[in-house]
Amino acid sequence: MKVILNQDVKGKGKKGELVNVSDGYARNYLLPRGLAIEANASAMNELKNREEAAAYKIEQVKKQAENSASEIEGKVLRITARGGQNGKLFGSVTTKEVTEELKKQYHVTVDKRKIDMEDIKAFGSYTAVISFGQNISAKVTVMVEE
Repeated sequence: MKVILNQDVKGKGKKGELVNVSDGYARNYLLPRGLAIEANASAMNELKNREEAAAYKIEQVKKQAENSASEIEGKVLRITARGGQNGKLFGSVTTKEVTEELKKQYHVTVDKRKIDMEDIKAFGSYTAVISFGQNISAKVTVMVEE
């Protein structure tokens, strides 16, 4: 009997998969516990629609990431910070500050954990790599000024 799993079932498959199991296992275990539904025409159509919706959502997220990455690729992000003698900063410039400046200057929202950069503890120019997921990233130059 073919069934569509509603939950992960150990040894059979993951949620949303179409699997072939014995009639007794399906009728006595999977169906009564709500772990699966019988794979009739309407259930198969619903499964197909869910898969298409998930693929569409992934495509939309990827387009959004590509747009954001192309918008800030190669841009210069100017951050002002207070510093002492010899070009040293009081503290450092963090990914949180870079995120805030990206939002303020270019209207792009990025999670601070997606920014990869070296520790900035002095005035100057630094490179930060911003990851948008889906193997999409952008390089931004961070210019720290007084």
